[in-house]
Amino acid sequence: MRDPGARLAGVELYFEDLPAATEFYTRVLGLQVTESQPAHHAKLATGSAFLCLERKGAEDYPSVDKAVVFLEVADLDVAVKRIGRERFLRVQTGDERRWAALRDPEGHTVLLLEVAASKQPQPNQRLQRPGA
Repeated sequence: MRDPGARLAGVELYFEDLPAATEFYTRVLGLQVTESQPAHHAKLATGSAFLCLERKGAEDYPSVDKAVVFLEVADLDVAVKRIGRERFLRVQTGDERRWAALRDPEGHTVLLLEVAASKQPQPNQRLQRPGA
């Protein structure tokens, strides 16, 4: 099968209480709203992709409610401390992949994954061609 060249553009979650969801993702997780229609949706920036929070019933083609949102953070300890340890269901720091899970106001799991230092973009980092 050929690679279709697809890349993740974004993820959408459904909420009964859109204002509470927007507050959680902006105030607790620190994401920025890039587009908003208060009775319909809020679109949030997450780097190269987006997270859309939508009021349940706004579309006539809803999907099932099972969803997990994965967000990368540079330093898991800092993120957990900033958000508040009491909000987390589990914080896994002992093995090679450090992560922590919490829930948004309507029960979607949000998993914070610590990015390995070698994968984090460095200031003024230039791409080098092989053999250069």
